[in-house]
Amino acid sequence: MSSLVSEKPPNPPGPVNNRKKIMKKLFTLLCVTSLAFAVSSCANKRKNQYAGVDGDYVNGTPLPDRKDGSAFFSDNVTKGQFSPVYFGLDSSSVSAGEMNKIDQVAAAMKGGSKTLIVAGFTDERGTDEYNRALGERRALAVRQALIDKGVNANLIQTVSFGKEMPADSGSGEAAWAKNRRVEFGVAK
Repeated sequence: MSSLVSEKPPNPPGPVNNRKKIMKKLFTLLCVTSLAFAVSSCANKRKNQYAGVDGDYVNGTPLPDRKDGSAFFSDNVTKGQFSPVYFGLDSSSVSAGEMNKIDQVAAAMKGGSKTLIVAGFTDERGTDEYNRALGERRALAVRQALIDKGVNANLIQTVSFGKEMPADSGSGEAAWAKNRRVEFGVAK
């Protein structure tokens, strides 16, 4: 007796089978086009391209290149020489009451050649990303105020620590108010 082997007949040609072939070709074309676009986008990035569209600028003033050895928490940076500048909740505007601190920093730094590091901090509320951005906006606002007072823009660097490294680890408005700040470091 012979065994019966069931074979599935091949798909007959027709509109359904043709649509599958067309969709497969379109999918392949889409994948190849996407890959080509991704590769060409990477190839267009120029050497020395900066984070901003036209470079890193704040109010038309370019940010200086980072200097080696001038990290805010390094041993060759003096901190605590100037009083911190404090900010309101969710604010990066320097209040009139804090401008006298910026005047003191500007008076000490004008005409000098040392690098000033302006570090922005926030309180613990909000996401890491939001607080890093807010700390950066605070540092940039103080940087601009210092430039407006005559400090050389090429000698001011900014950094944001967001909610990391609070001045007061407590929770509550009194602690949060101490953490919404900008601190200064002067490279030796």
